[in-house]
Parts: sequence; C-alpha cells; structure tokens
Amino acid sequence: MNLTSPDIKELAALFRLLDDETPEVRSVVVDKLSHVGGDLSEILPDIAANLNTKELDILEDILQTVRRKTLREEWLTPRFGSAALEDDWELFESQLRLLSDFLHDGISLRQPLSDALDLLTEEFQSTYPIGATENDLRIFLFEEGRLCGNQKHYYDPRNGDLAWCIASGISNPIGLGVIYMLLGQRLALDIQGISFPGHFLCRIFEDAEPIVVDCFDRGKMHAQHILTDPMNELTPEQRQHLRESADLGTILMRLLNNMIDAFRRENREEDMELLTEMRDSMAK
Repeated sequence: MNLTSPDIKELAALFRLLDDETPEVRSVVVDKLSHVGGDLSEILPDIAANLNTKELDILEDILQTVRRKTLREEWLTPRFGSAALEDDWELFESQLRLLSDFLHDGISLRQPLSDALDLLTEEFQSTYPIGATENDLRIFLFEEGRLCGNQKHYYDPRNGDLAWCIASGISNPIGLGVIYMLLGQRLALDIQGISFPGHFLCRIFEDAEPIVVDCFDRGKMHAQHILTDPMNELTPEQRQHLRESADLGTILMRLLNNMIDAFRRENREEDMELLTEMRDSMAK
C-alpha cells in the first residue's frame, strides 16, 4: 500500500484520538482515514499493536463508514442493469471484488479476491497439471475439504466476502458455488450455476450427461435426469429450475439478496440499506 496522505506517523497520531468522541475530532479522523480506502490491514500490525479492544472496535466502525462511501462511489451499474452481465466474467468478478472489500473489516490481513482466486487456481494446476476436468476441480475443492459449508454461521454476512471464504475455507451454498465457477472460468472449464429455490447448486457434464453438484454438501453429485424425473418428489417448478442455467446477473442479484437478508438478521440497518441500493441499481 502506498500511503501518501496520511503517512505512517500521522496514522499513529490519529489512532491516539480514536476514543475522542468530540464531533470535530471524529470528523478529522474519519476524513484522514478516507484516504486509505477503509483498509489498513497491510500496515496495522506495525503501528497499532498497542490498541485495546475498544479502540479496535472504534477503528473498525470508522473504516466501515469509509468502505460504505467507497462502495457507493465505485459500484458499477451497467446501462441495462443485471441483464447486461450475461457472461461478462470481468464485470462480474469486479462487482464481487467490490463487495469483498466492503465486507472486509479493514483490519485483519488477507489476500484480495482476485489474488486468492489466482493462487487457488495455481495450487489446483500443480495438483492436476494435465487434462483437468470439472470433476477434478470438484474433488480438489470439496471432497478434499479445501472448502466446506458454513453450517455453524449460515447467515454470516462474510459468506458474501469470497476472499474471506477462501481464506477461512467456509461459505454458504452460493458462495461456494460462485468460487467453483470463478475457478472454472480461469481454467476454461464448463461449470454452470443453478439458481434453485433456497439452495444454490452447480452443473457440470460427464460424458455429455448433466450432473448437479451440491457444493454445500461436500460437492455431492446427482444425476440431473433422476432429479428432474416426474416421479421425483420435486415440484414442476423446482424441476424446471434444475434444467436452467443462471446467468451472471441473476447470480449477482441473488448474492446481494442474501447479504441484505444477513444484514437484516444482524440489525445492521445502514449496511442493509446500502446493499439494497446496490441491488436496486441493478434491477433495470
């Protein structure tokens, strides 16, 4: 990180003012921290070792305010809304990266989303160097346990921070599925998203036969023709969802809806309203 305003010494001085609740002082602190984009994680270990829990909480709140402003300013709204994404993977990942940076606490050190995806891709390629398939990637991620379902905190907003998900190895169904798809895109593999009601799934093909993958259930595979059989207990609507592939705009909207619901559950009204604003900007 290249810090020109404020510099390291000035940040250290600002940290000493964190518990000063005077409006004028707080305004100056927030304004100065806005120059680092709400993320101090790369330099924090060197200059904030003496901050106590209260001061760290105050710092996180201030950084969150800055990140709200950054997300609102940098969010890209295509002219035709979410439908414009279609298969625009570059824009899709860019939006996910903005959400990841917004959801990060700005304090803990972790890789940015694109870097985390690149490194995981390289790890996979070193394990499966030649002729890797969608099923190989499924085994690598889910059967071997690199990623698994966040059973304990299913509604944690951090499930939408895909960089955090990769670092922690956990997420909800759509977080796991999207990571699978993003890695597949880097590897030129055909992994499709299925916006199944209440449970995001993925689709791959083996010998031209569609296979439904439940990333949340350790990547368990289901033959699509069995799931969509009229004798199956699923409703006609559910069977139809299993036959369709979700475009990237639909997936992004579902991710945003999940995060809005997660913020609502935690009574984070300001963050809920901001994500609602981002979602509505895409609903054209």
